[in-house]
Amino acid sequence: MRLADLVAGIVFLALNGYAVLGGADFGGGVWALLARGTRKDRQRELIADAIGPVWEANHVWLILALVLLFTCFPAAFARLGIVLHIPLSLVLIGIVLRGSAFTFWRYGGGAHGDEAQRHWGSVFAVASLITPLLLGTAVGAIASGSVRAGGTGSGAGFYDVYVAPWWTAFALSVGAFALVAFAFLAAVYLTLEAQQPELREDFRRRALGAGAALFGAALLVLTLSGSGAPRMRAGLIFAPWAVPLHLLTGATAVTALAGLWRRRYRLARVAAAAQVSLILWGWALSQYPYILPPDLTITEAAAPAVTLRLVLGALALGAVVLLPSLYYLFRVFKSRSQPSAIGRQ
Repeated sequence: MRLADLVAGIVFLALNGYAVLGGADFGGGVWALLARGTRKDRQRELIADAIGPVWEANHVWLILALVLLFTCFPAAFARLGIVLHIPLSLVLIGIVLRGSAFTFWRYGGGAHGDEAQRHWGSVFAVASLITPLLLGTAVGAIASGSVRAGGTGSGAGFYDVYVAPWWTAFALSVGAFALVAFAFLAAVYLTLEAQQPELREDFRRRALGAGAALFGAALLVLTLSGSGAPRMRAGLIFAPWAVPLHLLTGATAVTALAGLWRRRYRLARVAAAAQVSLILWGWALSQYPYILPPDLTITEAAAPAVTLRLVLGALALGAVVLLPSLYYLFRVFKSRSQPSAIGRQ
């Protein structure tokens, strides 16, 4: 395996980690926005408790991916920063707004604490809705092959360079898919976080509904990919690995829904995370060896080999600190979320 491919794989592993961990945090914000009924305050409190101890740590994966992309694939980083400047800037603003709003919502107080906290809760929820939508739209633009030097190439105007590459039906459908996937993950995870049986049932029903919606969103993306991302579609249908990948993805999807239906929430959590991960790797494999299709390969975008070797060495040293620290963080703050005897696990 070439060094560039190895580093690209690590970048994608970091993005995978961000999707299944940070993505669930975004999904929690979506459910906070959609909370209804007599238990809406308790639902939002559960979401805040679930996110609170670890929400900041989940951004480690996104930061790692961005640093590696900037250092090891500068040509790709530069093109992304130009062509997708608008959605990625809005994603950055959304992440900052979401993080600060969550802090004020969860830990704010004072004489007008209740009213102020409701306002911050709304900011947190709306940012959680818009940010993954834009992040997924950026991914859709990459998959469609629209992220080229100079934008779509149809003109030199502002729209052609900065808007047209991502303002397409296919890219927006991928954004919607990402939003639904994150909401699905969050609902599945919250079934394990909930200690009260009625809250667990609330999120079980929402997870089942989101799982069905995820299937519909996937069909929409696949349909639009015929004209919006033909290279990706061809890879997902005709590549030698396509059928095994689809069978495995389908098996994890059925397992997740069956686990929810039978109230085996730990099984559902593992299967849901695996399902989303397999979908992401299907996208990555479908555009390999390109980092930005149709004209920039991983090898062409890579930094000199000496840089890649130094980065891999730094990653090895950093992993010795980062991975045990993250394990300890989750062990301390998440081991308390043990399912009660009410309901089979």
